Amino acid sequence: MTAVSFRDAFWVWARIAALSFGGPAAQIAVMHRILVDEKRWIGETRFLHALNYCMLLPGPEAQQLATYIGWLMHRTPGGLMAGLLFIFPGMVAILALSWLYVLAGHIGAVEGLFFGLKAAVLAVVLQAVQRVGKKALRNRPLWAIAGASFLAIHAFDLPFPLIIVVAGIIGYLGGKLGWAAFDLHQSHGATGRGLSDADSLLGDGVPDHAKPSLRWSLIVAGAFLTLWLGPVLALNIALGPDNVFSTIASFFSKMAVVTFGGAYAVLAYVAQEAVQTYGWLQPGEMLDGLGLAETTPGPLIMVTQFVGFLGAWRAPGSLDPLLAATLGGLLTTWVTFTPCFLWIFLGAPYVEALRGQKALSAALTAITAAVVGVILNLAVWFALHVLFWSVRPWSGYGLHLDLPDPGSLDLGALALTLAAILLLFRFKRGTGEVLAGCAVVGVGVKLLAGM
Repeated sequence: MTAVSFRDAFWVWARIAALSFGGPAAQIAVMHRILVDEKRWIGETRFLHALNYCMLLPGPEAQQLATYIGWLMHRTPGGLMAGLLFIFPGMVAILALSWLYVLAGHIGAVEGLFFGLKAAVLAVVLQAVQRVGKKALRNRPLWAIAGASFLAIHAFDLPFPLIIVVAGIIGYLGGKLGWAAFDLHQSHGATGRGLSDADSLLGDGVPDHAKPSLRWSLIVAGAFLTLWLGPVLALNIALGPDNVFSTIASFFSKMAVVTFGGAYAVLAYVAQEAVQTYGWLQPGEMLDGLGLAETTPGPLIMVTQFVGFLGAWRAPGSLDPLLAATLGGLLTTWVTFTPCFLWIFLGAPYVEALRGQKALSAALTAITAAVVGVILNLAVWFALHVLFWSVRPWSGYGLHLDLPDPGSLDLGALALTLAAILLLFRFKRGTGEVLAGCAVVGVGVKLLAGM
């Protein structure tokens, strides 16, 4: 038990949710500033301990970190409150913007908004490659894993889950064999000694509810597996596996267990499947969705709601398209985030034993290196579809590539992208500032072109 009331905790988590812009690094920094430095609820070591565990999990680490700390402070209701509040603002914002997108997306000002956001998003993804690579690629073997993962997904069209599994196996074996290349005890987020656990409100002891219990593990696993997979099975039985709602539920449930490495890594996989396999949306629309997610609070992986929204919009069956799209988007969010609570409530009590295994840490190190290559592939994919009007597939010698038509280069998009890159890399402007600036310029360009 803590001295913080559930009501007071609610308003603190609501404040964190409202400030959760800018991707996981910024979100974790906000949590650290409020929970460790300002409120002194939790100590520095325990905060990083929880964060490192969340980094081992599939799914959005910032949202899972909020759930973890909420659970430590106020048991399961606290974890649910913190995790749901972290999701809610982004879910509502993406839903409202998705309605605007399908109802008014061809109006000049709205087209300009998304034109500007696409250019900015390409620059933001390139920045993600640089940031993650700087942290993850500390030696030649890790550079080799990153390069191999890029070639595997970009040139040989191998599936994202397979790349992650292979990288994890390499790292795990390397850790077991004691290879120095994988012995990287990295910290994520805040650094420095900071507030000691003993001086924090939570203290340095383990609350009774946080101790491992087989009975509790079985209860929580049964409850959340039912909440997560129950709707998936029901939809497949009632509507058949080929129905759009069944497909959305099954695909994003599968995605929920392979989303290691953060949103940028898994978006390459989502884009590949949503665009090429299912035909739910076009490449440019995937970029539009990422632009929406970048400008709204909450986890970046919330872009999947936009994907599910458009997928159901295009195959509504007997439903009104807008109603089907809304249900498709909400279904996507449900099957994407329900497993996040399962991972925390089931695994957190065993986190000490998990973190004590060096081989698992080595597996994460290798996976993180592979993620750099996957994010680079995402950047190349975005660049092709942002900067060129026409892209054609080419296959040969076992390779599968998308080649741009040089004559279809969009000079306006190129100029705006270069400006965004300069603002981010040279002048160190914030992501939100660059996105807003490019959106304003994009609107202005389209309005002037229509005059």
